[in-house]
Amino acid sequence: MTANPAPVKVRVFLADDSALIRDRVAAMLAARAIDIVGQAETPQGSIDGILAAHPDVVVLDVQLEGGTGLQVLRAVRQVDPGIAFVVFSNNAGPAYRKRYLGEGAQRFLDKTTEFDQLVSAVEHASHHAH
Repeated sequence: MTANPAPVKVRVFLADDSALIRDRVAAMLAARAIDIVGQAETPQGSIDGILAAHPDVVVLDVQLEGGTGLQVLRAVRQVDPGIAFVVFSNNAGPAYRKRYLGEGAQRFLDKTTEFDQLVSAVEHASHHAH
């Protein structure tokens, strides 16, 4: 009798300009057996890290150091459209939501009111990745 294969862990990259938020999100996701495969605070650092790590899901902030998450979303989706994006931001107005979802993000969550939904959003988005 063969043992069941270990469940495949969801691989996540964190793109946020706040180290505090990245640490908090990483701890929250790691508690659910989700692997953090990289982190960055700038658009270019995020793009390079995401394309090198090939995560299942990117947790992306709208505002990054020296640029925006939209730059990251567009650049990565051109190269690897199979990577899922969950936008997680304080800039959660309708115009931002519409723009990011229109560019292919799976979900858009407001840090101030939807923090507790992030884990399920990441798990759900991972099923649509690749």
